[in-house]
Amino acid sequence: MFKLLFVFAVLILNSNASVQDFCVADLKGPESPAGYSCKSVTKVTVNDFVFSGLSAAGNTSNIIKASVSPAFAAQFPGLNGLGLSAARLDLAPGGVVPFHTHPSASEVLLVVQGSITAAFVSSANTVYLKTIKKGELVVFPQGLLHFQVNAVGFNSVAYVFFSSSNPGLQITDFALFANDLSTKLVEATTFLDEAQIKKLKGVLGGTG
Repeated sequence: MFKLLFVFAVLILNSNASVQDFCVADLKGPESPAGYSCKSVTKVTVNDFVFSGLSAAGNTSNIIKASVSPAFAAQFPGLNGLGLSAARLDLAPGGVVPFHTHPSASEVLLVVQGSITAAFVSSANTVYLKTIKKGELVVFPQGLLHFQVNAVGFNSVAYVFFSSSNPGLQITDFALFANDLSTKLVEATTFLDEAQIKKLKGVLGGTG
C-alpha cells in the first residue's frame, strides 16, 4: 500500500512539473494570431505581471478628441495567452470613438469619471443605446459595431476590458475613407455622393 501511494505521489509531482502556469510574451519575436511565443521562465520577473500605463490620462488633442491607452500583450507581456486585456479611454468634451469593431474580443466598459453615451448594433440592425454614468458598466459583444461619445461638458474616463490579449480594432470611418480605394467604388458601395466622399477622404487622409 505504501509503495502504491509513493508511486501515485511521484506521478502527481511529475504531472505538476509539466504544467505551464503562464506564457509571458517574448516581444523580441513576431506576433502570430495565437499571440507571442513564451519568454524563457528564467527571464520572467514580477514586472512582467505589473503594468502602470493606464494611470495617466491620454492625449485627446486629435480629430476625435479621444485617446485609448492599451494594455495588450504588446504593452503588458504577462497577459499573453491569458485571453484578456484592458485599456483606458479618455474623452474630452465633444470626444467620440466612432463606430468600430473588435474582431477577436467582447468588451466591458466601466465609467470612472463623467458620463459616456454608448451603443452597439446587432446583426439584425437593432441599436442598443444608453448613457452610462460613473460606476456603471456596459458590454459590447464580440465583433459588433459600437461607439462611445462623451455625454458631459468635461473629460470622461473609462476603463475597458477585453476577452482577448489582442482584441483587434477596425474603425469604420477609417476603413472606408482613410484608404486608397477609388472614390467611384466608395460611392457605389456606400450610396454617398462624390463630394462627401472626397471631403471625408481629405479629412481622414485617404486617396483615390
